Amino acid sequence: MAGFSGCAGAQVQNKESLLSEAGFHTRTLSTPAQLAMYNQMTPYKLERNTLKGKALYTYADKQKGVVDIGGENAYQRYKQLAAQQSTAQNELEAAYNDQLSEADRVFSTHYN
Repeated sequence: MAGFSGCAGAQVQNKESLLSEAGFHTRTLSTPAQLAMYNQMTPYKLERNTLKGKALYTYADKQKGVVDIGGENAYQRYKQLAAQQSTAQNELEAAYNDQLSEADRVFSTHYN
């Protein structure tokens, strides 16, 4: 279970880093109205809302007690960064699997 929670923590930290890099702004809640809205939010989930007819994306970090907020441009940038990161991760995993396969082949050739 500790391994899983460590992985989940890394995923949250990664997502928050991507949000920040994409242009989301971290806000600390200060008014009763903000706290009421915050308490209704799903923790660690990027949610789409509408404010004055415009898209507003929010991400509540319940452990830190803050909200990351961004508009449509920040959201589109976040999606782009997440896709790039996913592609890079997939390429890294493929290269690692290729190395393992080659090591298995070499080992089998020399020790069988």
